[in-house]
Amino acid sequence: MAGGSKRQAPIAERLADLIGQQITDGVYRAGDKLPSLRELAHLHSYAKNTVVAAFDLLVSRGLVESRRGAGFYVQPQARHAVQDEDAGQLNRAMDVVWLMREQLKTQPDAVAVGDGFPPIEWLADMRMDRYHQKVVRTGLGSLFRYGSRFGYAPLRDSLVRKLGVFGLGVTPQQLVLTQGANEAMDLVIRYFVPPGATVLVDDPGYYLLFGKLKLAGARVLGVPRQADGPDVQALEQLLLTERPRLFFTQSLAHNPTGSDISAAKAYRVLQLAERHNLLLVENDPLADFKPTSSVRLSTLDQLERTIYIGSFSKSFSAALRVGFIACSDALASDLADLRSLIHVSGSEYCERMVDVMLREGHYERHLVRLRQRLGKATEQALDWLEMHECEVFARNPQSLYLWATFPGNPDAVRLAERLLAHKVTMAPGHVFSLDPSQTSPWSRCNVGAMLDPRFEVAYRAMQEVR
Repeated sequence: MAGGSKRQAPIAERLADLIGQQITDGVYRAGDKLPSLRELAHLHSYAKNTVVAAFDLLVSRGLVESRRGAGFYVQPQARHAVQDEDAGQLNRAMDVVWLMREQLKTQPDAVAVGDGFPPIEWLADMRMDRYHQKVVRTGLGSLFRYGSRFGYAPLRDSLVRKLGVFGLGVTPQQLVLTQGANEAMDLVIRYFVPPGATVLVDDPGYYLLFGKLKLAGARVLGVPRQADGPDVQALEQLLLTERPRLFFTQSLAHNPTGSDISAAKAYRVLQLAERHNLLLVENDPLADFKPTSSVRLSTLDQLERTIYIGSFSKSFSAALRVGFIACSDALASDLADLRSLIHVSGSEYCERMVDVMLREGHYERHLVRLRQRLGKATEQALDWLEMHECEVFARNPQSLYLWATFPGNPDAVRLAERLLAHKVTMAPGHVFSLDPSQTSPWSRCNVGAMLDPRFEVAYRAMQEVR
């Protein structure tokens, strides 16, 4: 028996460590009941005594408590342990990982004013349950196989027509389907950015892009974002002194500022790109929310020095995970090969679903309603911000995001903390900065979420407490 105990001890410790890490990561929260001894023993093929020993270790570490006759429950954890881990940093609850986690979970009782997606009710009329049978009928046999390395061909044909409406002329051979815009950016980074390469980004800008580039070992430099696009003087100086190869930018509905590039700025950026051999990667995730006549670098340039990235996450559903890259024929072929090497294939079911949705006459009506809702929400949100004497970075008639400061709140992190106590989640400006250690008064505000009456109530309650 003693020998058996010694053999079990390391296994019990590993199991205790695994469950402890899940508690730390929030898989199990304070008050949650853990799986029973029998369930864990069956799940991991362990002896019951091994699981008992693991639970004893968790109890001794103060992570769980035993309730007689009821099982084991997660104990509330002291916050000072997290503070010690992150000593010298800004509150972990407001960092980039926090913002990403907030977007990936549902909190029905919270008002997500900092959310990156349109309200669910804006998208609900594109009911995906209506299209399943049509998707299956488009090719049942092929749904059990890997798809083309470029992605589902009929959807690429549909995209040729869709982009043509924007004034961007492409062929199906210039399009590579991806699992959302984020995979599209990953592919471009893997292809063009070796460790140590200098890359330019909008600052403030898309925080996940910053993380992707840093993970690739890139040297990331920011081009200040202005209300009408990138600061071209700063861009020119960086091109002269740093000689970067790529500039990732968002011309329309910029995240987080909501600003659109002006025609004058767009032509100037393209001139600089030609002069300094710069490749422009234009991300356009909110294309469906903007007028088709809006200025885009890619439409002006016709993919000579631009790579265009699109997505359906904001206008259809983030769950579909369908995006695309438009670029030159040769580059598209290389990126398709790279995609095959990394992921083998995309989700042809999702690609077929998007294609069916695009081909239905309901799609155009959906876009009309989206733009009408966005225009009305933007107007009302701007009125709210003006009434509360907030500063707004850019005032566009259709913008899912508004970049704003709130009077008496020079640090957006502190503002977010106070509103969080009233079940309102914000997106403080420092997470969108290349230097998140700098205090920022700016917050990204979702115009749809701002119209929730609970936000007004929470904001007033916060003001009264001060």
